[in-house]
Amino acid sequence: MRIDRATTDRSPQLNSVLTSSTFLKTTLSGLLMGSLLIGCKSSTPKAASAPEPVILRLGDKTFTTNDFFQSFTKNQFNDDSTRRTDIREYFNLYTNLKLKVLAAQQEGRDTTEGFREELATYHKQLAQSYLNDKVFIDNLAAEAYERMKEEVNASHILFAVPEDATPADTLAAYQAALDVRKRLLNGEDFEKLARQYSKDATVAANGGNLGYLTVFQIVYPVETAAYTTPTGGVSMPVRSRSGYHLVKVLDRRSNRGKVKVAHILVRVSPSGNDAGQQAAKERIDAVYGRLQKGESFEALAREFSDDRESRSTGGVLPIFGTGQMVQPFEEAAYSLSRPGSYSKPFLTNYGWHVVRLLERQSLEPFETLAPTLRQKVITDTRAEVVRNTLVQRLRRDYPVTESPAVLTKTLALADSSLTKGKWKAPASLDAAINQKPIVLINKKPYTANQFLEFVARRQQPKPAGSSPAVMMERLFRRFEDDRLIEQEETNLDKKYPEFRALMNDIRDGVLLSQVMEANVWEKSLTDSLGQRAFYDQHKDKYQYKQRAVATVLVAGNNALMKQATEMLEKSPYQLRRSVETLAYGVNQSALTAKQRESLFDLLVIMTKNPDYLVEVSGSAETAERDTISANRIRNVVNFLTANRVPLLRIMEKDYGKFRPGTKGAQSRQVTFQLFSSAKKDVEKVLNAQTPGAVTLSEGLFTRGTNPYLDAVEWKPGTTVLQRDGKVIRVTIDRIEAPRAKTFQEARGAVINDYQAQLEKQWLDRLRQQFPVQVNEEEVRRLIK
Repeated sequence: MRIDRATTDRSPQLNSVLTSSTFLKTTLSGLLMGSLLIGCKSSTPKAASAPEPVILRLGDKTFTTNDFFQSFTKNQFNDDSTRRTDIREYFNLYTNLKLKVLAAQQEGRDTTEGFREELATYHKQLAQSYLNDKVFIDNLAAEAYERMKEEVNASHILFAVPEDATPADTLAAYQAALDVRKRLLNGEDFEKLARQYSKDATVAANGGNLGYLTVFQIVYPVETAAYTTPTGGVSMPVRSRSGYHLVKVLDRRSNRGKVKVAHILVRVSPSGNDAGQQAAKERIDAVYGRLQKGESFEALAREFSDDRESRSTGGVLPIFGTGQMVQPFEEAAYSLSRPGSYSKPFLTNYGWHVVRLLERQSLEPFETLAPTLRQKVITDTRAEVVRNTLVQRLRRDYPVTESPAVLTKTLALADSSLTKGKWKAPASLDAAINQKPIVLINKKPYTANQFLEFVARRQQPKPAGSSPAVMMERLFRRFEDDRLIEQEETNLDKKYPEFRALMNDIRDGVLLSQVMEANVWEKSLTDSLGQRAFYDQHKDKYQYKQRAVATVLVAGNNALMKQATEMLEKSPYQLRRSVETLAYGVNQSALTAKQRESLFDLLVIMTKNPDYLVEVSGSAETAERDTISANRIRNVVNFLTANRVPLLRIMEKDYGKFRPGTKGAQSRQVTFQLFSSAKKDVEKVLNAQTPGAVTLSEGLFTRGTNPYLDAVEWKPGTTVLQRDGKVIRVTIDRIEAPRAKTFQEARGAVINDYQAQLEKQWLDRLRQQFPVQVNEEEVRRLIK
């Protein structure tokens, strides 16, 4: 259930292989993704020049020095992006790549339907960075972020007029909006006029009030009116596809961020009688009472919530912000300040809820949100603004010549069936328009027949009051705009040399991926007999050197070393992390709301640290009942286990009435001590006080991997060193003698090496098939 506001293969092992896979990563990932940051660029045609020198010949295929050098310039850094690849080294990689691409072409892989579709997809994706105005999109994203800093409480009146209304009807709606605006400015009540004139379906319930809004929640023109109209003011009429809007701004406030909550819902039927509604109220009150007694929110949500979608997750809902939930639910969620706290029962149009706060998030910085904002800009109603900007630019670049006579006769074919979405072109067209150009774009003709096919595909039922003639005219403009964009996409290869080069690289990358999959990767991964045979032939390569099973502890001083050593003496390791003590009244054992909030902090700690154990210790005052201490422990343990802390991670200690160091009211308590089964947690606790104070390394070490371990004699025992102003404690548990790795232990390395062998054998065959001739003079010239 959503409590939304009502409103308008490739193999996964590919990355593990071989030096030549660098080309794949560059062409398919880096080139495509990096190109999305490139804006549209102009290019100057080259003057005629002498033939370029050839640097490489493979069979009868030649590659120029310029081809190679452009590729080298783009890919001259190796995988760590710090060391430049040597030209000779890169030339060998380049040669191998081109050999594999030639093999793919000879196999006809570049002629398959699948290849053409994949390449067309890349072309479409890459084209977006050249079609869209990057600066304009960035400006819209920045505008959206600035608006996100503020939430606007606005009301509106909608004067409905269809997108395809006649000019007279459109003007009448606009004039009606102006008349009402004048009355508003003269002091008449907005809500009263909204109920009288607005055609928004929700006006009866909300009097035109949209509540607090932020960006991307209403159509862009209305959003702009809300953010640019002063508080208390009324906007001029704003056009959307639904009609004209008057927007009044009631209030502004700073962004409240986002919240993540869980809820328990008891549904109330809108048509239910008083008895049904009372039963629902009694049911939510009973659930709330059990929460107050310390029962798990998650368990109660699973048992009682009527929200089927969230019930299985303990009531957890997706994170949300202002304007995304119905107002009572939103206000209840935002009223909670501390994670773990929950609301009293409250009513929405869905039923009765209790909400528990899980997390609050403030507005993230622009740098973090920018990619998401750019994506939203080109997918929400702003997309039409982005598209119109593109079309205006293309109309300056490409001559558009319409055929008035053909256009007039073709548009006249519209009738009332068009606004119903059921229009069909006549079985036979008038000779005056049949196959006649209706428009020429960049001298390319588009016929009336093509336009009418477009109309048949794109028509949709329209609301009453839509004009078939206006709709036909609008569809023609859309047809014309689509053809302009189509022309631009087709010409990108010619207009932008860098686009053409990127598409060539992507083409080679797709072919390379296919032939590597067929000739190397799939075989190396599935040929278990070949892997085993390779391992048997190269066993000497897969060896473990002498290794020490050891722990190396480094501390800044003797006091820290002593503290860390004491904490590590016995497992599980006692951690010096404080957890709030629970204090109780006389003979009280049930958890209060405040105590459950304190325990929520413990739940967070246990969830984030899977190796933690917790000791729950209870005690009682002398005058209390004998069983009260055990009951306090049991209620806390029940709370923890109900919230998914396994019983195996909980230790119980009952002091009864004899807790050392306490007396009187101090004895009425439950305390907590944290332990861990992981040494690394001891390091984290110590470094929480002084970052970097202690470092701990443990595991299997070979010589040369740890300087402190290398400085001691390799035999079981503990050695303490003083070096570089630090105290070092090296404990060696045992020494493992050198030995050969088993096939299973070496399998990952064996597969990589087997792939390398398969690739080399394949390349040797390709060099026989496509004899390699290198222009060494050109290579040496580039090296200089």
